[in-house]
Amino acid sequence: MIFGEFSVADAEGLILAHAVKLPSGKLAKGHVLQEVDLALLSAAGIASVIACRMEDDDLGEDAAADRCASAIHPAHLRLSPASTGRVNFYATCNGLFVADRSLVDRFNRVDPSITLATLADHSDVRDGDLVATAKIIPLAARRDSVETARQILCEGDAFALKPYRPHAVHLIATELPSLKVSVMDKTARVLEHRLAPSGSRLVHEQRVAHRADAVASAIEAALGRRCAEPSMIIVFGASAMCDAVDVIPESIRMAGGVVDQVGLPVDPGNLLVLGHAADVPVIGAPGCARSPKENGFDWVLNRLLAGEFPASHELTGLGVGGLLMEIPSRPLPRELVGSEPHPTRVAVVLLAAGRASRMGDDGRHKLLSEFDGEPLVRRSARIAREAEAGPVFVVTGHRATEISACLEGLDVTCIDNPDYASGMASSLKAGVSAANAGGADGVLVMLADMPGVSAHDLDALVSAFQASGGRAIVRAVADGQRGNPVILPRSTFEAVKTLEGDIGARPIIETAGLPVIDIEIGAAARLDVDTPEAIVAAGGVLKG
Repeated sequence: MIFGEFSVADAEGLILAHAVKLPSGKLAKGHVLQEVDLALLSAAGIASVIACRMEDDDLGEDAAADRCASAIHPAHLRLSPASTGRVNFYATCNGLFVADRSLVDRFNRVDPSITLATLADHSDVRDGDLVATAKIIPLAARRDSVETARQILCEGDAFALKPYRPHAVHLIATELPSLKVSVMDKTARVLEHRLAPSGSRLVHEQRVAHRADAVASAIEAALGRRCAEPSMIIVFGASAMCDAVDVIPESIRMAGGVVDQVGLPVDPGNLLVLGHAADVPVIGAPGCARSPKENGFDWVLNRLLAGEFPASHELTGLGVGGLLMEIPSRPLPRELVGSEPHPTRVAVVLLAAGRASRMGDDGRHKLLSEFDGEPLVRRSARIAREAEAGPVFVVTGHRATEISACLEGLDVTCIDNPDYASGMASSLKAGVSAANAGGADGVLVMLADMPGVSAHDLDALVSAFQASGGRAIVRAVADGQRGNPVILPRSTFEAVKTLEGDIGARPIIETAGLPVIDIEIGAAARLDVDTPEAIVAAGGVLKG
């Protein structure tokens, strides 16, 4: 390929290396110049262009990218059409991404113009995630270099996706007076969230004394329960493991099993135990696994769910990159360059499940109060429907029957949250889960007790989100002060699942590492009516 400055008179068939602006439009980088283009350039007074001339032994960037990508086994992967010298690989299921560093490195060392980038080895991925990209850097590459690089990929699996397999999981938890029952209950909920992407289920939970014999008996009982799926046993100790003959490792041996590893060079997650009994994996979970934040337990669990059983040599090799202590749980936003464009779809999640605890003792519900003769919850849902957004999901809980009755005749979907008393996080998770199932690229989270928000305000938020390509968080503000509603992109949905208690999306906004676009909508962004006085001051009439 010959790169340089060429006279427009001799430029027919050349490939533009830089875009050129013309009065009638723009000729893009990579455009092959035709006779009509030369006339337009000359008419604009442009005498020369920076371009490339293909030689006989060259392959164009898209053809070269396609040629390299064709050497990758496509199981559980979707390939994008080659565009601007790039082919992207997307997961078509939830699973464990594995990569062969030596093959990828050899490929990348053939010619610096031919590149392959992947996620880290043993990354946890979701259906639709971008996992790898092959990119030809210049506008063409030498044919022999492309063939040499491709042959390396044919030697083995440079990368692959191992689908997660559903497992029947038995939870054994030990008890001590110092451990609150609420902590054990939360542990089970967090574990169920971890298992959900694989389709696995928690089939049984048993709580026993913190003694090796009691745990061993529970392990034997779990081994005796037959399930259609492969089994796995997870033991949470009330006290942290501190020795290779402590309660959990010793209980595995007493149950006739084998302890394969005690301790892990991943922090948090050091105090993990891995063993097996009758070919069933047994994990002694570290205390940090009671939290939804990423830790060493996730690394081992995901390998087991994908059908791997890591040996001691592999586990002791996790130290480099194993310091997770200062890494917050966050989504992994990835640029979807070259993916097929589609309209950015935004669903609305209207949170209407709260107990209205600040309304006093007379039993009135703030969402049943009326503004201009209309119940507040209906007003909020109607405004959501009038906006230029997609489906509206109303999450109900406290006094759900009355709230739902107010919405009759509106084109909205009510989502009942039986766990509403645990706080806002459970309602947010329920709504986002419904929107995700419907294929939304973003969720506009709207509080039902904000009477000042208009359809115009929502349209402004949606427009900003769509302009970002669905890759930014969009937040309403009042005089620069953060408020509501908020739009969360798809890349944050997994993080939403980890929320617990009476919190909303603020932790995700602060830790996601995504751009945040603030949209000024005035005082409406901070006006919510939580008390009878606030309702009256905002022009409402107490009802219900």
